[in-house]
Amino acid sequence: MASKGLLPQPLSPYICHDPKSVASSKGSSSSSHFKRVVGSVSSRVSEDSTMDEASIITSVIGILSGYIGRYVKDDGFRRIVREKCNSFLNRIRTRTRRRDSDDNDNDNANDNDDEVFVKMEFCMEKIDRLIEDHQRTMTKSLRNSIEVLTKIASLSSSSKSYLSSCAEFYLAIAYKLLKNDRVSSKHLLQVFCYSPNLARTYLLSDLWDHLFLPHVLHIKIWYTGEFEFLSNEVHVGDKEKKMKVLKKVYNEKMDSGTYLFAMYYKQWLKVNGASVPPLPIVPLPSRPSCRSSRRMSSDSTLSNSSINPNLYKAVFGLKEEKQKPISLGEQTGILTPSKGLEIDKKLYGDDYKYSSVQKEDMLSFGRSSNHSDKNQAQRLDYFKCLSCRFTPTDNSMAKISYIKSKNASSSVLSNELVEAITTICSSNILTECEFAIRVVTKAWLNSPGDPLIEEALTQNSVIEGILEVLFVSTEDEVLELIISILSELITRNDAIRQIILNSDPQLEIFVRLLKSTSLFLKASVLLYLSKPMAKQMISSEWVPLILRVMEFGDKLQTLFTVQCSPQVAAFYILDQLLNGFDEDKNLENARQVLSLGGLTLLMKRVQEGEIHERENSVSMISCCLRAEGSCRGYLAENINKSSLLELIVLGRKQNSSSYALSLLFELLYLDRRTKITKFLKGLKDGWNGLNTMHIFFIYLQKASPEEKPLVATILLMLDLMEDNHVKGSIYREEAVEAIVASLDCQLCDDRVQQQSAKALLLLGSHFSYAGESLMEKLLLQKAGFHEFSLDDSFPIHKEEEEAESWHKKAAYVLFKSGNKKLLSSLASCVTNSIPCLARASLTTISWMCSHLHLVEDSKFSSMAFSILTPHLLRSLSYDNDVEERVLASYSLLHLTKNSGRVPTLPSLNKDAITHLRNLSLVTWTANELISIFTSI
Repeated sequence: MASKGLLPQPLSPYICHDPKSVASSKGSSSSSHFKRVVGSVSSRVSEDSTMDEASIITSVIGILSGYIGRYVKDDGFRRIVREKCNSFLNRIRTRTRRRDSDDNDNDNANDNDDEVFVKMEFCMEKIDRLIEDHQRTMTKSLRNSIEVLTKIASLSSSSKSYLSSCAEFYLAIAYKLLKNDRVSSKHLLQVFCYSPNLARTYLLSDLWDHLFLPHVLHIKIWYTGEFEFLSNEVHVGDKEKKMKVLKKVYNEKMDSGTYLFAMYYKQWLKVNGASVPPLPIVPLPSRPSCRSSRRMSSDSTLSNSSINPNLYKAVFGLKEEKQKPISLGEQTGILTPSKGLEIDKKLYGDDYKYSSVQKEDMLSFGRSSNHSDKNQAQRLDYFKCLSCRFTPTDNSMAKISYIKSKNASSSVLSNELVEAITTICSSNILTECEFAIRVVTKAWLNSPGDPLIEEALTQNSVIEGILEVLFVSTEDEVLELIISILSELITRNDAIRQIILNSDPQLEIFVRLLKSTSLFLKASVLLYLSKPMAKQMISSEWVPLILRVMEFGDKLQTLFTVQCSPQVAAFYILDQLLNGFDEDKNLENARQVLSLGGLTLLMKRVQEGEIHERENSVSMISCCLRAEGSCRGYLAENINKSSLLELIVLGRKQNSSSYALSLLFELLYLDRRTKITKFLKGLKDGWNGLNTMHIFFIYLQKASPEEKPLVATILLMLDLMEDNHVKGSIYREEAVEAIVASLDCQLCDDRVQQQSAKALLLLGSHFSYAGESLMEKLLLQKAGFHEFSLDDSFPIHKEEEEAESWHKKAAYVLFKSGNKKLLSSLASCVTNSIPCLARASLTTISWMCSHLHLVEDSKFSSMAFSILTPHLLRSLSYDNDVEERVLASYSLLHLTKNSGRVPTLPSLNKDAITHLRNLSLVTWTANELISIFTSI
């Protein structure tokens, strides 16, 4: 069912709540309940706590009643839901009659059951008729329906649970018509309690996706991985049995998780406000015994017992035991609705408005320091003890007086303003400083850009004093004024930026502000304008804080005259976190981004925004891929291929970075040939009506030397997907020619050779789950190398036929199109290139030679023998690694069998037999070669 427009926007596990900042986002109707009590901090804290719970309850009710509200307003939606209810009610009735027909005394049972179904249908029709006729004031009629539905819902037997669920759903509608949203919400949640499977998969699947899926997403990801693994099981009987068990376990976990969180939300809706309910935990199922130890190692970070820390916990400092790095499969979160300003604007549009504190409230702090409240005393003591507390000197006061005297006739630097600035620099009374901030702000706004005011405010001592108030104050209004004034000053005077960074080298002020519910977006703008470096962000709190900004920062923030997108700020900080440290710290931060669901946010940004912002997203996705290669499959499945192509095309036109091309290439290192094929098919759909192959063909003409082997390989792979691979094409010829040129060791530097090695490995198309090339290991296994054999993490699965078909097609095309030039280049690379390219070339020769018989041309086979054999014989030398020697013997065997040049082989190298005898201890290919040579 389509649900866009009337449902609240999809909720995320990242919705957070800061009790200290809730009060600032209350609506005007309730503002009178939260008036400031002078000197009574404890009173305000109590009110904040009440507001905290109230805001969560309000948000839950808003989401659920919003869904029911759609049933009332949308005729099409109502018709679809009604058809669903009728459908499964008919199934229940049929099943009940069949069961009762097997009983001896079933007449009364049938009558009773029929009566229940008739009453249920009657109530459904009555409620729908009231809605359609707009008779929402017929309270008596609704009350009668509610009474009947309540009785039906009380049928708690398992056979009647679906019927009870239907009754609860219509009870929710009835109470919505009576404008009792709280009770309506409780009945809607009860549907998920009675029949979680029915509700999540059929009746209320769209609501479940919004409200429950984030909590059990880790179960879904786990199931996908297990299903994929079992899909490659060789024994059909065992596979079907395991599949049934897996599906049963998955559904039970999803249903139990749905039930737990439905009960959790119901706890929040208790009328008298019970204590805060504990957050449910839905653990991952035990890992099936069929999983191999190596595969378990590859995703060892999947915890069997717990969901990973989510942004709510990470942002607000709930302590967690130190865990191992977390892979993509663990992503989940606990949903904690909030009524914070920016978040609720995102979720509910204009339903909630920020109501500023009235002027008389803002001025009610007073200037006295005679506060008896213990909490207030602690607050002031902390304020006094800050290490950077400025003590005004005669010189500093003289400076401010001098600034005032420069324009004595003006009211800009009035006595009130000078006194306020002095208070900010010297007072130990926080309320006095907060009042002074308002005075300073008023003066700035009344005379925007006044050079005298600007000069007065940009003194080091003033900025430091403002920063102290920013760190200590709990008044959101004051904090927002400070953030705005500092943003203004930074844009006018770059020296302010350095003062802020020097005064707060660990950015503790920003960490505190970014945890706020209502101010974190504005704080991110000030942080961005301050341009901190990575060395100032060593805390592990930074990643969740910045991801939260990225999640909700899609709207421009205005701070007086400064306008900036929080997402721009988030990308700047995230770039520092992923690239600004040493390699280990960068990778650690990237894994944290993955564990907190940042990959989804980054993929979303690839599709929207300015080109440079989208390219930044691609760059950061690449960082995550380097940190955890196992997320490659998830990326390849979900990233928008058309957007990647667009970035490749537009980026090339603007001479910008090639991040999109590099990422696209990396995403082809998939662990199944079918996945690679699927990805390429998605790529072939093109962008904006442009043919994908032509895009890469044009790109290849102007590509840099480092890009050429990557682009050429992608173009060749796309060409090989055509049905008639035997017939040549201009794309193929251009691609093969570019690959040959990139293998020229005399003309290409090390970087180009490294890229060429990656391109050759991609043509082999055999990789592990984390993107490691397995082609060499597969060939060594085929050669019977005793020191290495593929274990269960490198299975020869049912896709072997498709992989073999690919290798045959690729080998044939490379032989025919590359001909002598390609063979000569590969042979030269074996002995003359950097190690990674030499190994990749030898591996490529090995799998190509195993398919040499496909080229039914004796002259070509003879030529291949002449070109490759001398280099392969040299590779048999003791100076080379044993794996290289095994690959060389494997290639030689296939060459000799297909070339008809066997009698000439021994004369080419007198030491060949000696090397082969030594090698015969580890591979059967050496024994067979010896047998061939000695029989001549």
